[in-house]
Amino acid sequence: MVMELQILTSLCVAAVIITGWRILNWVWIRPKKLERILRELGFKGNSYRLFYGDTKDFPAIEKEAISKPIKLSDDILPRGAPVHFSVFERHGKKSFLWLGPIPAVYISHPDLIKDVCNKFYDFQKPKGGNPLTKLLVGGLIEAEGDRWAKHRKIINPAFHIEKLKNLLPAFYLSCIEIMHIWEKMVSAEGQCELDVWPYLQTLTGDAISRTVFGSDYEKGRKIFQLRKELAQVYIQAAQSVYLPGMRYLPTKRNKRMKKIAGELKSIVRSIIDKRLKEMEMGEYVHNDLLSILLQSNSEEIKVNRNKNSGMSVDEVIEECKLFYFAGQETTSDLLVWTMILLSQHSGWQERAREEVFQVFGNSKPHADGLNHLKVVNMILLETLRLYTPGVVLNRAILEDVKLGDMSLPSGIVLIIPIIQLHHDKEIWGDDVKEFKPERFAEGVLKATKGKAAYLPFSTGPRICIGQNFAMLEAKMAISMILQRFSFELSPSYTHAPQTIITLQPQYGANLILKAL
Repeated sequence: MVMELQILTSLCVAAVIITGWRILNWVWIRPKKLERILRELGFKGNSYRLFYGDTKDFPAIEKEAISKPIKLSDDILPRGAPVHFSVFERHGKKSFLWLGPIPAVYISHPDLIKDVCNKFYDFQKPKGGNPLTKLLVGGLIEAEGDRWAKHRKIINPAFHIEKLKNLLPAFYLSCIEIMHIWEKMVSAEGQCELDVWPYLQTLTGDAISRTVFGSDYEKGRKIFQLRKELAQVYIQAAQSVYLPGMRYLPTKRNKRMKKIAGELKSIVRSIIDKRLKEMEMGEYVHNDLLSILLQSNSEEIKVNRNKNSGMSVDEVIEECKLFYFAGQETTSDLLVWTMILLSQHSGWQERAREEVFQVFGNSKPHADGLNHLKVVNMILLETLRLYTPGVVLNRAILEDVKLGDMSLPSGIVLIIPIIQLHHDKEIWGDDVKEFKPERFAEGVLKATKGKAAYLPFSTGPRICIGQNFAMLEAKMAISMILQRFSFELSPSYTHAPQTIITLQPQYGANLILKAL
């Protein structure tokens, strides 16, 4: 008995020592070792601070940045990406910051960025972070390795350009509803002042509901409302430092997030179950994104004769959540900044309108015409350069790897500062801050001289699968707006770009609309 107690005591002591060593290694020894390696490679940054690193500084930096608006001519980087801007200002381009005990290294050279984006097995999405994020968005955006390759292959057919043309009626319906509302508001006096931002969010939310769920559009609208509420609660949570295990605490916020996520999942599952039953019975197959995805998934399973070669229902649900995030959030951002920029640059607004009338007249925009809108396309590309929805891209190093002439150890996160790249004088010239759509007159490749310096949809194998979807929807919406209205900035417009997941106007977009 005494012997057994001694063995048990020894095992407990050993377990405590091992656990203590692992904790010490995680919060101090390994971070200091990585810091030494990075400094030897020429990277600059703050000295590591126990456990929190630089994250304790983030709230104050962000609060100060958004405390007051800026002028239209001001640099948007200090406001749109305040933490990253502060690091660059203090330490230069070759720098790093601390995400807790994990060093995050900035990679700004286009050649290195190209390597990182192309070698997606070596450089993967960071694991860990705030797990509450997965309640908001998951699917392809966070899948890695073979799982990512499988999901991408199955989803691809839904975003084939020929399939996207079938979605134009859904885009049109979502746009025309907003156009009718604006026309009624303008009709009394020939013009009106309004904040177009919430209307554009509704437009893109309705468009994604229609294109993903088709005849189940009303349920899709409910999903949109739930996702919007979930995003608002998530943003509140994200503004505080996340500590491991916090998601399990029975706080009011955590309970609300999980309840909304549960409701959202339940509605999507009911729609999927209905479609699967229709497919089994050989009934009418819809042309919406969900049906195309389910059909592609079914065919993949049949070809391989293995259920695991396809996606589970839960995985399909995650992809639907991603459709909402990517299809609604980023496209509404693109539309609102495009309207703000065209309000400032009436000459480009008129050129775009002339092109739209030349191609469509007063008729409904069609696929062939949308694909031939050169001026509108240039404007959208330049808007994405100046006000890119996603300001950074993160990748993790899971094993020691060679990048350029550097040997980087595992345990490091790489940050590709998209917004800084898009505003870099060395890449774009001294007029980098100016709205000049003519940069893209001969396409993106010519504008960037073939460099990986323009990344609104990322680049490489993991380039955004919804790129054509977003651009087609944006062209439809902008064309229909230009056919009906001219617009300019209201005196009450306040310029205040702010990143809340994506780059948005903090105080909305007050414009004066005039009927044509």
